[in-house]
Amino acid sequence: MAKAQLDEIDLELLAILTRDAETTNKALAHRLGLAESTCAHRVRALRERGVIRDTRIRIDGTALGFPLQAIIKVRLANHTGAKVTALFDALASVPRVLQVFHVAGVDDFLVHVAVEDATALRDIVLEHITVHPVVRGTETQLVFELRDGPGVLSR
Repeated sequence: MAKAQLDEIDLELLAILTRDAETTNKALAHRLGLAESTCAHRVRALRERGVIRDTRIRIDGTALGFPLQAIIKVRLANHTGAKVTALFDALASVPRVLQVFHVAGVDDFLVHVAVEDATALRDIVLEHITVHPVVRGTETQLVFELRDGPGVLSR
């Protein structure tokens, strides 16, 4: 997607919603000095244009019994388009996978997972990643702590 044409009001709406996606339309309108209908229309337009991709909640994995997070680096033996796409789809569908990044460099994919223990982590690698013939190797790094950055709208 090319850079969207956004005005200052759009950017302010996005900044507020990025900090707190549960902000009500009424509160948005009040903070920005807009009519509620105008505010609702702008947010809807941002969604329709794909600027706002989705709204999600983030769950504390530890509270649900998945305290161990890791990044699994995946290196491929070859890089044909169809095989890369098929592996990307397969990795993104594995239970306990939080995110999959297709990256440039020594590694081809980074797979962020949350699991109950080291055995479950091993099982993801052995049962869901290295079983693909296109995978040449993996390396797993444990996540000690995760912090959010300020995002793309930080000033």
